[in-house]
Amino acid sequence: MHTRAIKTLAILTFPLLMLGCQTLASKNSTGVVVARRAQIRSSTAVVAADLLQVNRGDTVDILESTDVADPSDNTRKERWLRVKARDEDTTEGWIEARNVMPEDVLEDSRKLSEEDKDVPAQASGQLRASSNLRLTPDRSDNENIMMRLDSGSSFEIVGWKRVPKPKSSEAIESDVAPKAGSAQQGSARPGRQGDEATEEEEANELWYKVRLSANASPAPAGWIYGKQVELAVPSDIIFYRTGREFVAWQRLDGDTKDNAADKDAGREGKPGSWLILEKSGASRQQGVDEPDFDRIYVLGYDKRNQEHYTAYRSPDIRGYLPARIEGHGDNKSFTIRLQEQEGGEVKEARFNLYKDARGVLKINPPPNLGSGGRRRR
Repeated sequence: MHTRAIKTLAILTFPLLMLGCQTLASKNSTGVVVARRAQIRSSTAVVAADLLQVNRGDTVDILESTDVADPSDNTRKERWLRVKARDEDTTEGWIEARNVMPEDVLEDSRKLSEEDKDVPAQASGQLRASSNLRLTPDRSDNENIMMRLDSGSSFEIVGWKRVPKPKSSEAIESDVAPKAGSAQQGSARPGRQGDEATEEEEANELWYKVRLSANASPAPAGWIYGKQVELAVPSDIIFYRTGREFVAWQRLDGDTKDNAADKDAGREGKPGSWLILEKSGASRQQGVDEPDFDRIYVLGYDKRNQEHYTAYRSPDIRGYLPARIEGHGDNKSFTIRLQEQEGGEVKEARFNLYKDARGVLKINPPPNLGSGGRRRR
């Protein structure tokens, strides 16, 4: 009887042990270092020894994780990962979770990038301050944070979205201070500063969907809180604003793809012709269903006289991204999406470009839009 009981217990225990092994094994994964430089340490203690320096883009194997009280704030915990590096010594040690992006999160960013692989950059921007790159346009908690981008980081803007501001001010993080991988990810503190203090009266907030270079981030795409973004309007066109803000732009001649990895991406080597999308009152409070832009401005360039001129300026419209430029040489066109009236159907509209006998850029708009004449600047 005793032997039979032992066998029965063994039979019942074995599946549980196997399940435990599978659960433990499932915790093992890989991650990519997102910090420019970080240290793998002998322990999570403040006085721990540095074992190995890892750099942005390095891959590590994640073995386990633990939450450690922040020495500067005992009410807050930081998540640490025990990792194994892929150096010659396969160094094992501990690293702060905010310095590593798990492979599954990186894969989610790749999927986000895939959604817009055929969308040209609509504008370019850079960060005013260090800020979070997120998987979704939501800062009510930290679950969607991929990494923290450095102040001045440049990127392509492929779209944007306005979303309702989180209702509880205590549930809002500033998107400057939070760290990815923190243990108390739903917690936040009141007492925000700077731009955030003025946001109390705003019902909605703007988010940019961005595309990043490998130099700036292992994650190729994500969302950035709009108040942290400064649009990098090219110097070739920045002085032609007339009461409305430039919210998107693309070159009509030469290579229309901006190099967002370069911090001087907004500065063009030579002047040229541009498609510019304008928005009136871009700084005022906007509804979630507001159009992306309300006027089209085409800026031509006269090479002989070395001066710009207005090739086309549309009447007020309700326009939506993305704008796409097609064709080669002088035979080009661009398409945008227009809404005839608020609440109506949004339809694609094509604008054909050509040059007259004098080489002046002309635009053939859709029949329901007026044609703009040439005006010198």
